[in-house]
Amino acid sequence: MLDHAEMAVIVTDRFSNLLYWNPFAEKLFGHQGKSPSRDASVLSLGIMEKDHPLAIELAKHVLKGGVWEGTFDVRRGDGTIIYVRAQAVPLRHTSGSVTGIVITAREALRSNEREKDRFGLLERIGERLAGSLYVEETLKRVAEMLVPQFADHCFIELMEGDRLVRRVSQHVQGWTPPSGTWKPVGAEIRYPSGHYADTALRRQETILVESFATSSYPATSEGSARLCGEIGMTSAIVAPLLVRGETLGLMYLGLSNLTDRRSPHYDAFDRDFVGAIATRVALAIDNALLFEEERHTAESFQKYLLPRALPQLDGLQIAVRYYPAAPLASHGQGIQTQVGGDWYDVIPLSAGRVGIVIGDVEGRGAKAAAIMGQLRAALRAFAQDDKSPADILARLDEWTRIIATPEHDDNGAEVSIPPIVTCQYLVYDAWSRQLSFANAGHAPPLLLVDGQCVELDIEEVGQPLGVHANLHADLVYKEETRTLPPGAALLLYTDGLVDRRPGRDGRVPSEEETLGVLCEKLAKMSGAEVERIADAATVAVPGDIDDDMAILVVRSSDVDLDVEERTFPAQPIMVGEARRMASEAFSSWNVPEERAELACLLVSEVVTNVVLHAATASVPRRELVVEGPPLPFDESWDVPGFEDEGVGDKEFTLRLRRGEEAVWVEVFDQDLRLPRIRSAGENDEGGRGLYLVDQLARRWGSRPTREGKAVWFEIPTRGR
Repeated sequence: MLDHAEMAVIVTDRFSNLLYWNPFAEKLFGHQGKSPSRDASVLSLGIMEKDHPLAIELAKHVLKGGVWEGTFDVRRGDGTIIYVRAQAVPLRHTSGSVTGIVITAREALRSNEREKDRFGLLERIGERLAGSLYVEETLKRVAEMLVPQFADHCFIELMEGDRLVRRVSQHVQGWTPPSGTWKPVGAEIRYPSGHYADTALRRQETILVESFATSSYPATSEGSARLCGEIGMTSAIVAPLLVRGETLGLMYLGLSNLTDRRSPHYDAFDRDFVGAIATRVALAIDNALLFEEERHTAESFQKYLLPRALPQLDGLQIAVRYYPAAPLASHGQGIQTQVGGDWYDVIPLSAGRVGIVIGDVEGRGAKAAAIMGQLRAALRAFAQDDKSPADILARLDEWTRIIATPEHDDNGAEVSIPPIVTCQYLVYDAWSRQLSFANAGHAPPLLLVDGQCVELDIEEVGQPLGVHANLHADLVYKEETRTLPPGAALLLYTDGLVDRRPGRDGRVPSEEETLGVLCEKLAKMSGAEVERIADAATVAVPGDIDDDMAILVVRSSDVDLDVEERTFPAQPIMVGEARRMASEAFSSWNVPEERAELACLLVSEVVTNVVLHAATASVPRRELVVEGPPLPFDESWDVPGFEDEGVGDKEFTLRLRRGEEAVWVEVFDQDLRLPRIRSAGENDEGGRGLYLVDQLARRWGSRPTREGKAVWFEIPTRGR
């Protein structure tokens, strides 16, 4: 009797191992001619992975003596997906104990209980569509659900402006329409007037063609009409995709003689059912379109807030990456795009030095990205002062509090809650390979050298920006200095690189585990190009990232860059010596004669001013302790008249650096006063030195040092 039953019958033991299935079950699940293996479980029938918890629930419920009924998504042996309606009851011993499970199953909507199945299947379709956030993925899921379960052919066409464009063309497995017949994906579709699809669009209602044998409609093309005759198109349903009063497109389902079905024709029940499906599909597509638009807007926002292009720097290779995390369902906040406040930056500083930044604003979405943009712009401005990394972070911490958005507490009082930001700011000198940095609660960089990957040793990790510490001392950021080995690589990253979402087992790997995996893989390619290291880092840790992720990789030069340095007594006769030193260095570096002469002229101007105004060497900057208000700014750095001052113990240092496209000149002295350009009168003997530097150099500036100050300028050796 079971061999001839028009339903699938499956018997398992208490451990869900298959004991028996009848011939109809073989056909339903696509295992014809195969007998069940004793060690095979019910999951081997093809129940899709997302429904495995449902199968486990079935077994637990029935083994307790209950009856279970539900719907499974099943991938058949030929790869097609069908919906299977199943009922399960206990298999009992004569003693009454439960010894196994008996399951009866049939394909949904292929029985006399279509009305009962419709609600269950619509629920399953809604569940599958609810998990899709991308248009292409949504359309693919729709086609997989309907072909071949409910149709032999499925077309989905969406409106793009005034055009109707085919986005899906799905057919029974093993068959594709020949070229020149039905339009392919991406083609514009034009239905002639009087065509049933045109009617569905104009009337905004689902149209049923019960039988093409008794109906006549204009064809979209001769090739299409010929193909319909060859494959024996029997019936079709076209449903408009409507949402919020707008038509998104069409969903076309068709039956043909390519498959053997109990009924090769659709009826009014099928039309109503497809209309209900189309409503859910339209809503899913609309949600996906809105999400993609929001994500695109947020990603564009983030993209244009980050550096558009990185500068070319001497003695330093740089690679950067930024990835938003996958979408995240947030309680009460819908779907978040995961674009957030991670940022990086590379800032050219004085004399070829470079500022390197990595930071992360707490939170996600456009607000975090907007705060990030303000902080990045502020840090760039602060960095131009060429102060120490610790001073820069202290100013940025103050700015973080200034930009805090005022809110109201329970009593209506206005309170300001600053964002929490982790940040690390580093200053790198490629000629000395010296790295100075300060850290505000950020993860230490990874140092890659000689086949090893370790965290950079940081003694002082300060509080994140915006955090209110109990003691003022906690907010004083400490500066540290390291010297990078030649050819060493440094990887700076935000926590999105090591934070991962729960795996399939529901376990969340710890940060120590993911960091260990990352270091293990990066150590093997410590000598690779920075672009390869950045690519390897993004995929080193398995699993979906739980936050947006920024990566910045830099590598020091493995060869020494050209530099000349000499200290002179601060005497007028030394101006000529300094100029001679510069001329010889520029000549040995093959600097073009015109540029070398210009640089030597400016060397004379800067050194002359230093000789006139340098303070004594016995007053180092690091011993200066200021109580009360800051010292007033001195306005007379470029004013003559100090020739009579004692100069016996004065000195200055001239440093020359050669880069790929420029030379830099630095002059160091012990004077604490920073220079500025004066407006010299017509009869003034001095006051024009810095004006010449400003007009003739590409860039110039000054910065405080531990012992005093440095005045520098840049002369290009190529182009202007």
